[in-house]
Amino acid sequence: MPMHNGLLPREGFKMDTVLRIIRNTALNPSLILPLILLAKYTKKGQDLAILHPTAFSRLKTLLVFGALRLLNNYFSDQVLNNWVEDKYDWSKEIVLITGGAGGIGGHIVQLLDERGIKVVVLDIQEMSYQASSNVHYFKCDITSPKTIAAVAKEIRAAVGEPTVLINNAGVVVGRTLLDASERDIRFTFDVNTFAHVWMIKEFLPSMCRADHGMVVTVASVASWVTVPNMADYSASKAAAHALHEGLVAELATKYGARKVRTVLVNQGYTKTALFTGYHNDSPFLMPALAPETVAEAIVRQVLKGRSGQVVCPAMGNTLASLGAMPHWYQTRLRVKNVKIMEKFAGRKVVEDTDRFYEEKEAKEAAASGGGAEASTVLVDKE
Repeated sequence: MPMHNGLLPREGFKMDTVLRIIRNTALNPSLILPLILLAKYTKKGQDLAILHPTAFSRLKTLLVFGALRLLNNYFSDQVLNNWVEDKYDWSKEIVLITGGAGGIGGHIVQLLDERGIKVVVLDIQEMSYQASSNVHYFKCDITSPKTIAAVAKEIRAAVGEPTVLINNAGVVVGRTLLDASERDIRFTFDVNTFAHVWMIKEFLPSMCRADHGMVVTVASVASWVTVPNMADYSASKAAAHALHEGLVAELATKYGARKVRTVLVNQGYTKTALFTGYHNDSPFLMPALAPETVAEAIVRQVLKGRSGQVVCPAMGNTLASLGAMPHWYQTRLRVKNVKIMEKFAGRKVVEDTDRFYEEKEAKEAAASGGGAEASTVLVDKE
């Protein structure tokens, strides 16, 4: 499963391609600066600058914007990484990922496996692909702190202490707030938000002690924009997003672990079974993504060993500013997108969440804190 490096992304010619061309040409100082130097210090260049003063002035403007972009990126990177360097030896690191038996998570695992990186997969579903001996699968209820703690002991004994945590598992019910039951909504938050907390509490302390490690939060562009039938999903993803931002601040100020890296992922609609029937009405600006595309973007950032943010498609960045827009625009956008989920038929991990939670609670009571498989919850992959 090699990385895609074609001229065009898997999704074809989209707005991302246009933006990449602009970044690599008009906003690329290494390209614009030589042109300006030629215009100032060569006879032919001076003549052209005199003949085309407007074009020359615009070149200088582009150089300024390009330089500001690079400077902004530099300071953002340094601040996110607390101005400290760290090295990752990928022959020794252990990556733990939730929801890694398939979907985006499965592709992440395969990409890491191909590079000889040791990976631990936590999932309730069986692996949907073949993997090498570098990949270790553990069946686990990631919504239960007790179960996570029990499985963590097995992981440490059999594999070692994870140094990279990728909180990837996610679910969507796809119902309105009034149609969704109490346990539909509880299930969404249990997987999409609270599981992040329990995983961080279990595996972050060792990273802090070593002042080395990484936490990856797979949120969504839905954390920035909410549409009908996705209110609970968007709220759970917004909570995961905010949790990540708080973790970044605490790592810098509370834990003495300024080298522990953090990566936030805000991906758009991805073509997985989880979102079957999702209607995409902006195929050029916000194209439907192949799960491989999102997985590759995450893996590229992880392998850098640097904190950062992954937003795909790139136009998703504009949604982050939605809260600053006038209310007439915000509300119109949310109402207009009612059709996005009208034909939603995504795979339901649990058809009857009321019954499921009743059985889960009964098993937990009977197990009285027993083994990791005494209580399990079905968790799908984003």
